[in-house]
Amino acid sequence: MSPATIAEAASTHAALGDEEIRKLASIKVFFGHKSVGENVIDGIKSLMANDSRLKLNLVRSSEPASVRGPAFIDAEIGENTNPDSKNAAFYSDLRAGLGSEGGIAMYKYCYVDITGSTNVPRLFDNYRRGIESLRAAHPDVRFIHVTVPLTTVEPAAKAWVKDILGRSTARAANAKRNEFNQLLRETYSPGSIFDLATVESTRPDGSRSYFKLGDKQIYTLAEEYTADGGHLNAMGSEAAARQLLITLANAAN
Repeated sequence: MSPATIAEAASTHAALGDEEIRKLASIKVFFGHKSVGENVIDGIKSLMANDSRLKLNLVRSSEPASVRGPAFIDAEIGENTNPDSKNAAFYSDLRAGLGSEGGIAMYKYCYVDITGSTNVPRLFDNYRRGIESLRAAHPDVRFIHVTVPLTTVEPAAKAWVKDILGRSTARAANAKRNEFNQLLRETYSPGSIFDLATVESTRPDGSRSYFKLGDKQIYTLAEEYTADGGHLNAMGSEAAARQLLITLANAAN
């Protein structure tokens, strides 16, 4: 296990520091999501219930500019399997920005938005161009970029049979999700990325969940963090929520 991997696991499960909590209480955040994003919100609520220092103003609203003062605002956006609808919904929700105080905004795709047949360069280019347009329209908003969540995968033999029969496989879909996530990491600075996929694929002991595709490691959702192979259980939700809050606190510098 590499030192970097151990560090990733430690940050996923470590308690939030006093300075991080202070920063979180002073910022305004808007998070557009669906599905796994709801798991992350549940994780934040769980962390708050177990840490009396963490007092966030959680608000559900698709009009973040109307919410006054520091808050963590979230809204469901678009339709699953249709990433273009999520782009459009996020742009619409941010039409008035985050109000005079500015803040941090982000949105995520779901694992069902990327399949084995997805044109990843096109999808990423649409995402990138949309973010550039939002930055130009709202210079007082800082954008955080979220890697696409992963799923568990079928055994190699089963995937091989599916492939022979022309059926879609979880392995092929995860390879495409890894491709999108790599483009995201290559394009944006580490401090502006909430790396949900790395949290999901890093087990509590620091090892990574993956399969080999040629000479590449294709990361997958660790079975410890899910009951259905895609959504996050309580442990996974808390791990993801903790890393999101750390990312937001660091971005508030």
